[in-house]
Amino acid sequence: MSEARTPAQIEADIVRRREQLAITLDEIGIRMHPKTIIGDAKAKVASTVDQTAGRAFVAVNRVVSDVKARLTTEDGAPRLERVVPVAVVALAVVGLIVSSSRRHKA
Repeated sequence: MSEARTPAQIEADIVRRREQLAITLDEIGIRMHPKTIIGDAKAKVASTVDQTAGRAFVAVNRVVSDVKARLTTEDGAPRLERVVPVAVVALAVVGLIVSSSRRHKA
């Protein structure tokens, strides 16, 4: 059997629970405040952008490293048999773009 509690114990328990309830209500008020909600949303968006930018950086870095490895030797010298055709294609594409833009203006 449980012991009977005194009125003082019951009153102390009620006071303690009221204080806990007040703390909980304050926390809910802070969490539900518009500034808190907006701040949390901004932080989540910033985190998502940082992660996306980080993934994009890694992907671009990987591509650049791959292209560099294909166009240079291990000691860093250019592989002319690969660089020259790439340069010719790049110039042709730029020439087509310039030519096309001049036709549209005329």
